[in-house]
Amino acid sequence: MEHRMPARAYLLPAPTLWRMAAMLAVAALAILWLGRCTDIDLALADAAFDTGAGAFRWRHAWLTEAFGHGILKRSVTVLALGVIGAALLDLARADPRRPALGRLRLRIVALSAVSVPAAVSALKQLSSSHCPWDLLRYGGDQPYLRLFEALPAGVMPGQCLPAGHASSALWLVSLAVYCLPAQPARAGRLAVLALVPGALLGGFQQLRGAHFMTHTLWSAWIACAIVLALVAMLQSRPGDRLPS
Repeated sequence: MEHRMPARAYLLPAPTLWRMAAMLAVAALAILWLGRCTDIDLALADAAFDTGAGAFRWRHAWLTEAFGHGILKRSVTVLALGVIGAALLDLARADPRRPALGRLRLRIVALSAVSVPAAVSALKQLSSSHCPWDLLRYGGDQPYLRLFEALPAGVMPGQCLPAGHASSALWLVSLAVYCLPAQPARAGRLAVLALVPGALLGGFQQLRGAHFMTHTLWSAWIACAIVLALVAMLQSRPGDRLPS
């Protein structure tokens, strides 16, 4: 005998997944346009750069270096390790009495905590873009390159895009799954709120001259794409059947 599996492990219907994927595609085009067709990255970096001193004025400030690059990043890293540990413990126990939806949420968040920083780090290795403080414009010795621009002869890849530091907190966007499937509107609001720590880390790095704004935007886009992909891959379909 067979029975339908309840919606306990079902987070988003297919139409919503496709709609969100389309929104991500539009967002990618918007970020690409910002980086390729505008000078907003340079304008923001110029504002943070002290031409008289020849350095980024916030590079060694306590707020951006000690707090942002140290305390805040370590805090979200410890939180990520705690979530990963909880997911591994849940997997080891394999208690069938635990709600499937709760286990699914925990696994998505834990996998996001691992895969978002890992994906950003891997993509950085393929990037030709240099960090602002390495550019000739800001006292360095490297040329400014937009996304997909070819490297000039003799110039080594900068490996500075997307923003790795921000990715240590951007996985928090996955916490939105705890509002699904019952409260999708609240999940959207929570997702926006959960992006704030990563945006803050990215903003601190921009003030220090370590990244451009679009570097952080690409990291946020990657985090959202990974979480959506995990939901699509791991959730059960409402029509799945289980033997009884």
